Amino acid sequence: MTKLSAAMKRQVLENMFVKNYKRMWPYIKPVWGRALLTLFLAIPVGSMDAVIAWAIKPYTDAVMVEQTMQSSWYIPALIIAFTTVQGGLSYILSYLNTWVGGKITNALKADLFRKLLTFETEFFTSKNSGDILIRFNSNADAACAGLLSNLKSFVQKFFTSLSLIVVLFINSWQLALVTVAVLLFAFLPMASLKKRVAPILNNAMAIISRLTTKYNETYSGNKTIISYNLESYQEKRYVETLHKNFDLQIKVFQRTRWLTPAMHIILSIGIALALWFGSYLILSKQLTPGGFVSFLTALILLYQPMKGIGNTYSSVIMSFWAIETCFAILDTQPKILDKEGAVDMKTMQHQIGFNDVSFNYIPDVPVLKHINLTVNKGETIAIVGNSGGGKTTLVNLLPRFYDVSSGSITIDGKDIRDFTLKSLRQNIAVVFQDNFLFEGTIRENIMLGDENATEEQLQKAVKEAYLDEFLTTLKDGIDTQIGERGILLSGGQRQRVAIARAFLKNAPILVLDEATSALDNKSEAVVQKAIENLMHDKTVFVIAHRLSTIRNASKIIVVNDGQIVETGTHEDLLKVECGAYKMLYDMQFKTNNDKDKKESGDTIEK
Repeated sequence: MTKLSAAMKRQVLENMFVKNYKRMWPYIKPVWGRALLTLFLAIPVGSMDAVIAWAIKPYTDAVMVEQTMQSSWYIPALIIAFTTVQGGLSYILSYLNTWVGGKITNALKADLFRKLLTFETEFFTSKNSGDILIRFNSNADAACAGLLSNLKSFVQKFFTSLSLIVVLFINSWQLALVTVAVLLFAFLPMASLKKRVAPILNNAMAIISRLTTKYNETYSGNKTIISYNLESYQEKRYVETLHKNFDLQIKVFQRTRWLTPAMHIILSIGIALALWFGSYLILSKQLTPGGFVSFLTALILLYQPMKGIGNTYSSVIMSFWAIETCFAILDTQPKILDKEGAVDMKTMQHQIGFNDVSFNYIPDVPVLKHINLTVNKGETIAIVGNSGGGKTTLVNLLPRFYDVSSGSITIDGKDIRDFTLKSLRQNIAVVFQDNFLFEGTIRENIMLGDENATEEQLQKAVKEAYLDEFLTTLKDGIDTQIGERGILLSGGQRQRVAIARAFLKNAPILVLDEATSALDNKSEAVVQKAIENLMHDKTVFVIAHRLSTIRNASKIIVVNDGQIVETGTHEDLLKVECGAYKMLYDMQFKTNNDKDKKESGDTIEK
């Protein structure tokens, strides 16, 4: 049973190597020539160490036995020449290793990033930023550059060891047999290494991702940390995670690095046996002094690569683990995909229908319940209701940020799941409450709406979004750098850049997700005028917190607890005594003082 188990372990390792090789081949293939040259160069670089050990035998015998240097004067020069060649080849080897490793790593990172862009919103909400960074970036370094570097080192050390073993046999086959037997015994502990390390590496990756998340939180949430005096709180959480990471590092060390001292002890036993048995062979005239010195030199030179092979093997195992992690990600299928036979959506001609739509994030915990709604082309539908009632979820289903749990959403009678994702989303523009701006210039962020837009179209979008006056106050105008996430702009300015971007996209369906709720009255007034320009000739869904902004909507629906409880115009809904909309309206306006009423009225007039 033990033999079967050992055979199975070997088979698993072989399968792992073959599987990883096959998966890595598409990345290696474009640079396979240099990759192969890298491994081939590792052979002479490693083998040349044996030249020194081999050359010592004739030189020592000539000097110590024959008492002359005439027959071996060239040997010191030969050693210098070979060492010089070895140094030059080592430089070329390191350069090629870095070049090939970088190319393979970049190709894998590009595929991982491309894969990242295919995942649905749910994927990102279920992961923290550190986890994303580790899985889609750092693991690729370990998988590619690390693996190639370790394989190069492994090949170099293997051929160093092999060539030195040859020198051992040349000098004394009896001593060599004893030494090789000891070396083979030294490799036995490697068999179970991967099994010991894999569970810890999975936990370590989770901890490292949490550390990265702490940095991201501190960067993005610095104002909250400062205003709430959370420095000590954040530091405590970070230090706790550091300690957990330290504990895992120690466990990894304990389960891998014992291999080096174990091989150190075993190899030392081999040297001791060689000294004892070699002395006997010299005294019995079966080995010359030069042969014994050459043998010991080869054995001592063999000691270092053999000791290092243990560490290199540990690193190779970790690289294989990283490869498996990367390809597990690449094999993961997003939940929201184009269905087979999906067609391109041209534009919206008639209406959008929500047909008995239900949705839940968590099984058996419904967020939307049996929603039925028809929206005709050109209508503006305002969605209001209590917080957490399902308003944002409802509009998030339209561009398929999530898919319905049951029921269907149709555009012109066709299920949106029958359209390609790209064409569906090309027909929908979304302006969020907190719009994301990319690092770069204002121009670059607006042009994301349509990268092929003309300068005239760009300037029109800027004007319609009421950005033109603001841009004149900037030294570089529309080419001003706005920093990461648009941090150098105010909230109202960021909203107007997002609106200009939506103008350029010119999609027939527009979703406004509380686009003005985070702004002050002055900023809201400007942004509201820009939104009114944007809404022209479009089918619009407006999620509104401030009811003053939706009085002119074609239809207002009130969503509470995942259900549509009221539908009608502003005037119709105000006539419903004790109605849900009237209660929301009264809470927002009727209880305000005269000044608040006037300011609200002034805002509406503007």
